[in-house]
Amino acid sequence: MASLKRECLNIELGNYKLLQNIEPKKSILNYIGLRALELNEKSEYKESLEGMEACVTVICGKANVKVGENEYKDLGRRENNFDRNPTDSVYVTNKDSYEITSDSKARVIISYAVTDKVMKSQLIKASDNTTERRGKGMNKRLVNNILPDSSDISDKLIVVEVYTDEANWSSYPPHKHDTASENETFLEEIYYHEMDKEQGFVFQRVYTDDRVLDETMSVYNKDAVMVPRGYHPVAVPYGYNSYYLNVMAGPNKEWKFHNEKDHEWILDRKDVE
Repeated sequence: MASLKRECLNIELGNYKLLQNIEPKKSILNYIGLRALELNEKSEYKESLEGMEACVTVICGKANVKVGENEYKDLGRRENNFDRNPTDSVYVTNKDSYEITSDSKARVIISYAVTDKVMKSQLIKASDNTTERRGKGMNKRLVNNILPDSSDISDKLIVVEVYTDEANWSSYPPHKHDTASENETFLEEIYYHEMDKEQGFVFQRVYTDDRVLDETMSVYNKDAVMVPRGYHPVAVPYGYNSYYLNVMAGPNKEWKFHNEKDHEWILDRKDVE
């Protein structure tokens, strides 16, 4: 199997920079994709969707998104991605065309899921996000839910943001969602990573019970990791704070996961808060 890590591309394409480009069915993933764009004050990006739905998330700076006759201006609620507050997104349904422009520097993530259904394109305001804190001890993170599995806005697409503090673990204890069963759903996943300092890095491991898949990666700023199956924990070194945006989709839009039994005891620890 090819490496699960995609290094930051940093490709200049006219008036914007392409940081990541993962296309469904043209990679090891069949249900999801992701593009990351670095915009400037003259940027323009256009796309027509066919057989896919998308979510445009302005992770820092300001951008404008036009879908049909609807134009949403000055989207974005973070000057710096590590301000951590929720931000604005736009859901774009299958069969619609959209355009992203910017009057200043901005960074935008476009998440994709394969679908043949037509929904309703719409704005997802920062105030529409739900926020939750998960974990305890050295396993704490902050989650902004943009398109959780409970949302009826998208057909298949799930999108969340996760902030993990220095020296903490995330997506931990190791869990997976690669089997269709009563207690687990099959969902592919992409992690788009950023660190609060350019030179920072995190470690991510993706592995299966039989270890046929077992890859541990050093992941740097604006890299991405594809998770076709298996457990996928993240470790954040001391001195650096981590951000990742998760894209998930599969045959059914429901997030049911299975913790690795060897490490599930961590959830029951009484000696940490």
